[in-house]
Amino acid sequence: MSKNIRTNFSNFSVIVVDDEPYIASALVQLFELEGISAMASSDPKSILNDIEYDWPGVLISDVNMPTLDGISLMQSLIAKDNALPIILLTGFGDIAMAVSALKQGAYDFLEKPFNNEHILDVVKRALEKRNLTLENRKLKRELESHSLPGPRILGYSPGIKQMLHTLHQVIDMPADVLIEGETGTGKELVARYLHDHSIRHKANFVAINCGAIPETIIESELFGAQSGAFTGADKTRIGKFEYANGGTLFLDEIESTPMSLQIKLLRVLEDRKIERLGSNKSIALDIRVIAATKVDLNALCKTGEFRQDLLYRLNLVTVPIPALRERREDIPLLFLHFSRVASSRYHKALIALDPVQTAQLSSHDWPGNVRELRNLAERYVLLGGEAAFASATNTSTKLNGAMSLQQRVEFFERLLIEEALSHNKGSIKLTMEQLDLPRKTLYDKMQKYSLDRKHFIQQ
Repeated sequence: MSKNIRTNFSNFSVIVVDDEPYIASALVQLFELEGISAMASSDPKSILNDIEYDWPGVLISDVNMPTLDGISLMQSLIAKDNALPIILLTGFGDIAMAVSALKQGAYDFLEKPFNNEHILDVVKRALEKRNLTLENRKLKRELESHSLPGPRILGYSPGIKQMLHTLHQVIDMPADVLIEGETGTGKELVARYLHDHSIRHKANFVAINCGAIPETIIESELFGAQSGAFTGADKTRIGKFEYANGGTLFLDEIESTPMSLQIKLLRVLEDRKIERLGSNKSIALDIRVIAATKVDLNALCKTGEFRQDLLYRLNLVTVPIPALRERREDIPLLFLHFSRVASSRYHKALIALDPVQTAQLSSHDWPGNVRELRNLAERYVLLGGEAAFASATNTSTKLNGAMSLQQRVEFFERLLIEEALSHNKGSIKLTMEQLDLPRKTLYDKMQKYSLDRKHFIQQ
């Protein structure tokens, strides 16, 4: 059997459809011996329902079947996904039929009895083509999303992927959102991402820090005031809610909202109406409210410092932002991004980090989260690596987090694999050769460290 497999087939499948069970079973066994997951079916109609667009696999189908012939099955599946590789098998050689099937989109047309080596080679090439097609589709979608106006959220860690999945589920919904995250995790960035990538992006995004406005004026800031409503109100003032009408209002540090104002906020969120101070006229609102907090609001509710009913109204959709120490695999990407921005801003050359500095980045706990990382990246560009890191290690939170021997070994192993994947633009074959690792060992280690080759293709 051929051993020149360039693609990892562990995530791909081959479905064999044939009304002669022994043929389908023999093919499944042949593929599985080569490490290719496969399954057999004698019901082409059920397969037609199971295979959808972007299905990661290859279909092999007999042409002559009683319930649905292979040509009809192929036509229906190609209508769903015109790049799906379909290999047709027939016991009756017919050149005209083969030519017609290939013109209609069949990947190949093989005659029974087939040669095992030949069908393996055809299937492997078809799987490689399918893999490339799906990677290109994903890359195109990501490039399109990155080309949209507005802020970008960088990272490929599981926590960030889950956060983005949640955001995209509600991005155009009118539902209010509560963002939870420590100081410096980027809560306003996430709020802006929601606004700028939604159908509200042409309207105003209005941000207000509830903890930075004196209690005496916060009500007029939010709801506005009519002329003469209070001493000093010599003209009508438009509040933040009204100014954000049609768009998004971002209430940062919602936990700092005075109790006296919380009941009024609840009423506005429920009725979607406001009244300016000194006015009896209601103003209807078409608005999405995004609140953010750095504390546990449930705990504040238990101590009576935050209204439970307001929390229930705010947290219809909750979006937790992982702390930077919980997404260490994103640190090199984020540092590179911030360094490039600083390099452009300050017109300074960007010098690559050395392995020791990279190790320090990944071992640090980052109590200041992404804000602290961005600060270090700017100092790195302005002052150079030695001065920037020395300055950081003179603070109370040193960039030299203690690691055990095992942790250090794993860290440098991961670092070497990341560097090789980056250097080889995600090529598994070239990375194997550079690191002198068997394919399975490399894949096992990539899985262990949650490394996705697709990330390195895009660099």
